[in-house]
Amino acid sequence: MLNKYAAALALSSVSLLAHAQTIDRNAGRNIAANCANCHGTNGKSVGGMPALAGQSAEFISRQMREFREGKRPATIMHQLSKGYTDEQIDAVAAYFATQKSN
Repeated sequence: MLNKYAAALALSSVSLLAHAQTIDRNAGRNIAANCANCHGTNGKSVGGMPALAGQSAEFISRQMREFREGKRPATIMHQLSKGYTDEQIDAVAAYFATQKSN
């Protein structure tokens, strides 16, 4: 009887873990909303900040990691970038890469 409960518990744990690891298809777009104050809606800057829309995902990911690691100087990006995982950085970079530039 105990083996049945252990097996059921193990199976439900694996199912929960698999569900938790599914990719949110809107993650990049949702994270990009945080960037809009400085970089414009959908990365289309209208001010002095660099536009992110249409940049390559590799370029954006590399820049974000350099900010996070303190390898690239910034006023605020080095602090903001520390709040994102590699997966989140890649998701937002992929989102901006799909946006049309100005």
